[in-house]
Amino acid sequence: MRNPYKARLSNLGLQYRPILGTASAKTIKGEKLGFLTAIVYLVPDDIICSMSKLAGCREPCLATSGRGAFLKIQKQRQAKTDFFKQDQQAFMLSVAADIWALERKAAKRGMTPLVRLNGTSDICYENITGQWMAGMGPEHALNIFQMFPEVQFYDYTKHPSRNIAGKTPGNYDLTYSFSGITPIKITRKGMANPDNARVAVVFHKRSDIPATFQSMPVVDGDDTDVRHIEPTGVVVALYSKGRGKKDFSGFVQHKGVHY
Repeated sequence: MRNPYKARLSNLGLQYRPILGTASAKTIKGEKLGFLTAIVYLVPDDIICSMSKLAGCREPCLATSGRGAFLKIQKQRQAKTDFFKQDQQAFMLSVAADIWALERKAAKRGMTPLVRLNGTSDICYENITGQWMAGMGPEHALNIFQMFPEVQFYDYTKHPSRNIAGKTPGNYDLTYSFSGITPIKITRKGMANPDNARVAVVFHKRSDIPATFQSMPVVDGDDTDVRHIEPTGVVVALYSKGRGKKDFSGFVQHKGVHY
């Protein structure tokens, strides 16, 4: 069966570009649990990751951790970022084409498809509807989550007020990303937002992860990136990597300094 989204791109005279990636340390961890995970990696900036500068996480975490430290990877991510900004319809149709293919690949392998659209960004995809699907039928007014109701999506977010109520069929899980640099009013709002299932905190060392943080129980979140299967109302503990190991700004939490 031909990929309908690639066909739509062709009919519109638009270019398909692969957007989702399935080869990373995070996706491999998920495979052990039966999830075939695909992640979108872009280059964070003031447009696609508006809170990252305020939170102080753009350099120590998003831009340089893992494979993001390599120049070749950065160039690939920048090309995808430019694609999103310059031709959102083609970008979203390409994402849809990749998810359609992921579903079928997962089924053949007896696995569950899992998609993280914001690997290094914080785009409110729940608000991107309409135009990019125009001409595909009555579903053209739907967003990407509604287009693929059988696929589980998840993300971290620093937006304190994201509202996904009524915008998904219950297949989008959000974890609020904590930063000690973010003004306390914003942090409290994000932590209290009912659409955020839990809170992720980056600690300096795995050995220093506490039992509780901000009066919330802590669970170790580095063994897997599959957030949606974890409890709600907890702190998911991650630990610093890349340049984050040398971060003392307050984004990375240090024992004896921040807690």
